[in-house]
Amino acid sequence: MVRRLSTPLSAGLLLAAVLPLAACGGGARERPKADLAASKVTTIGVNAYLWRASLDTLSFMPMVQTDSNGGVIVTDWYANPNSPNERMKLTVSILDQDLRADALRVAASRQVSQGGQWVDAPVQAATVQKLEEIILTKARDLRRMAIAG
Repeated sequence: MVRRLSTPLSAGLLLAAVLPLAACGGGARERPKADLAASKVTTIGVNAYLWRASLDTLSFMPMVQTDSNGGVIVTDWYANPNSPNERMKLTVSILDQDLRADALRVAASRQVSQGGQWVDAPVQAATVQKLEEIILTKARDLRRMAIAG
């Protein structure tokens, strides 16, 4: 299930509901300010920016499992049409509720076709690092867009 973090309409409705309450309560007491784009967004079990960025980044691959509470995305095997004798399968784990580099882990499996059979093959470490970098960059961009409104 895909959930939006916020929309202008829902934010407007929330504001309309909360504004009348602002007149209630005692005078000079300062209210805490809300961080609208906090790095720790937990409407689901894990960081929402990392979750959304992971789903967006892997959207071209068929999904086998997506668990937003546990923070796990497992893809099915995917073969690039330009390289049909090679396929990849990914598991993304979001390990924390904070938007941090160490809150994301990507594991990849790779197979190559040899004589009509799929055989396990090594995955370059740079491939996994690049995927993590892409997801983290996208998550940070999502957060920046949330701040900008």
